[in-house]
Amino acid sequence: MTTTFPLPYNTVGQSAPRRELPDKLTGAAVYSADISLPGMLHGVIVRSPHPHANVLSVDASDALALPGVRAVVTPADAPETWLAPDMPVLDTRVRFAGDEVAAVAADDLDTARRAASLVRVEYEPLPFVTDPVAALEPDAPQIHPGGNLAIPEPLELERGDVDAGFAAADIILEETYHLPTHSATPLEPRAALAAWDGDQLTVWKSTRGVHVDRGVLASVLRLDAGRVRVIGPNMGGGYGNKDESRIAVLAAMLARRASRPVRIEYSREEEFVAGRTRHGGRITLRIGVTQDGDITAIHGDAILDSGAYQATAPNVARRTGQGMLYLYRCPNVRFDCRPVATNKPVAGSYRALGAPQGHFALETLMDRAAEVVGMDPLAFRLRNRVPPEGQAGQRETPPDEIVDGQPLEGGIPFSSNGLEECLRRGAAEFGWDDPFENNDPDDPFIRRGRGMSMMIYRGGVGFEAAAALSIDTDGKVRLISGVIDVGEGAVTVLCQMAAEAMSVGYEDVLPHFADTEDTPNAPITAGSTATFGTGTAVLRAADQLRARVLQAAADRLDASAEELTISDGAVLVSGRPDHRISYAELAQAVGPETLIGEAALFPGSTDYIVNSFGAHFCEVEVDTATGRVRINRYVAAHDSGRIINPRTALNQAEGAISQMLGFALSEELITDTPTGVTLNGSYLEHKSPTIQDFPSITTIFADVVDPVGPMGAKALGEVPAVGVAPAIANALYDAIGVRFTRLPITPDRVLDALGRREDTPAAGIPSEDAPPSG
Repeated sequence: MTTTFPLPYNTVGQSAPRRELPDKLTGAAVYSADISLPGMLHGVIVRSPHPHANVLSVDASDALALPGVRAVVTPADAPETWLAPDMPVLDTRVRFAGDEVAAVAADDLDTARRAASLVRVEYEPLPFVTDPVAALEPDAPQIHPGGNLAIPEPLELERGDVDAGFAAADIILEETYHLPTHSATPLEPRAALAAWDGDQLTVWKSTRGVHVDRGVLASVLRLDAGRVRVIGPNMGGGYGNKDESRIAVLAAMLARRASRPVRIEYSREEEFVAGRTRHGGRITLRIGVTQDGDITAIHGDAILDSGAYQATAPNVARRTGQGMLYLYRCPNVRFDCRPVATNKPVAGSYRALGAPQGHFALETLMDRAAEVVGMDPLAFRLRNRVPPEGQAGQRETPPDEIVDGQPLEGGIPFSSNGLEECLRRGAAEFGWDDPFENNDPDDPFIRRGRGMSMMIYRGGVGFEAAAALSIDTDGKVRLISGVIDVGEGAVTVLCQMAAEAMSVGYEDVLPHFADTEDTPNAPITAGSTATFGTGTAVLRAADQLRARVLQAAADRLDASAEELTISDGAVLVSGRPDHRISYAELAQAVGPETLIGEAALFPGSTDYIVNSFGAHFCEVEVDTATGRVRINRYVAAHDSGRIINPRTALNQAEGAISQMLGFALSEELITDTPTGVTLNGSYLEHKSPTIQDFPSITTIFADVVDPVGPMGAKALGEVPAVGVAPAIANALYDAIGVRFTRLPITPDRVLDALGRREDTPAAGIPSEDAPPSG
């Protein structure tokens, strides 16, 4: 795999080794499922077999009589409080097959599982609905009071006048796209361990935000926040997906009742069924273009399947539409979205939220538009890409406010925009203009094709951030932050930034993260904001610390602060190399409590939109006899500003692309329509891609240094996930002449589209769902 990077910049720009955080109690780098305490019990959750039912009674007497069982909690024991706007702690109404009903704790896991099977629950089954479109019908079963819309009001966003835009178009194209529900399938399931010391609660858990979790636990359990400590251990891979569930509060309730620590860890099937999935649904997209290839109007309308609870539906809805609103230069755009509750597993945050769904619809229909007007797909995108000056129109954000990372308004330029560079360099690396043969001369059943897509994503603006830096008496720089590294390498990158800013080696920075006891308040790690947001706070704290170091050193070196410089963990007097004092000597002289820098801020710009961009190119090979699709080559070009750590950046790009092969080609979490039960909650049947499916990937990072981002950096973690499905779908069209509008594009769907299956007519069709031609 080949990678092209900007020039390295001292510590920043080097592939420093990944940092893992030691647990304070054990001193080891531990993960949620590894943590154990003396006397710890094992918890198991009792789950509903029904997709929708009233819980009439819960009898735990047989479970409690089993030797080794120490506690049971049921809806009758739960506080009448809410974990989320529509999710009580435990309820007498279950809303999907797998919903939590009760929980048990026992001396060992086998006993806990046996006890859970002995809890007798009497249900009153209710009508249920598993289709989000059907759930919007007036006579659909109501999943929550007030109806099945998962947000208070439908999302309606418009810039310009789409009706006028369509009236000005020479050609109007419309298509409906169908998106699957699929699981993040992490190797490490979510887990939580809760322990009480009197009325003090400590929780170790899989999380995106320890401070947010502390607030939720304190509210739910009616505790003062100061009596709750949440620790986020190392995480192998979160993908935005390791929270938004009841696991921590159930562990805390069991631990309080048993007077012993309790750990609950999801089984593999629970992770599929009761974890959080990507929102499936339906997107209808309409675009207007002129014969010259200019876009006059874009209108997207999405219905998303939120499953049984709201979770992150408002954020997913908004992000689904951002590509339609801002990726292409267009004066008239509109996006409507209705996330809908159904009696299915809960959809929540999953890498890039709704952006992959929205971009799949947008980029496949734009490919069709290019074909209709007789333009090469690359030329069409170069002509219509959003330019550095942004969209036309008037700014609506007040001039003294931070510009949102997902704007609707026009009139605001980007801080940096390397989209054109991504398109041109990616195309050159891929050989887009080189001669290409679709047929395989050695196998008449093999067809090859090439496709591309481009993408836009928020650049890291989103949440308030905080960090603190201090110098210990041994000269080490201590970096303190409340954020959690969810597997993307944030700790590594932030340590590199701190080392660079404080002129010390990477190994001389000691990180302490994700512990509410002694870290500053921090938001969840989401929206690719960690490097941009917390990185900005780290640099601001470093500025303050450097100023204090210089002032303290000036008093001991008989010099003014203006005469001093900092280098290699020491303060030097300019022109007097023998006059210096090391960080260790300075901290010993003035006390480490004097050498502290702190920052809390809302990162971003009042003048610019901060966004990341990318362009993907791929070559596919289709076996028309079996329907199998293989990715032969993949080129990903990204503008994420300055690359702080090439190795972790490469991991993010290649990992996202490999992960989203499943979204495009194989993964779908299937709910049985007659019963409402999940049918394929396992690696075997969910069909996640394996290393045998991963293509050769070439990653290019644009030579962009963002003037707003910390050390020139912008978001990267989620961006490469956005453009994979449309690039593959467009390559498939080039190979076999079928435009797929339904994901995943499995072998049977390929054969259906080709008319090669025994139960289908032996004739090709212009599109999977036979849409009207342009």
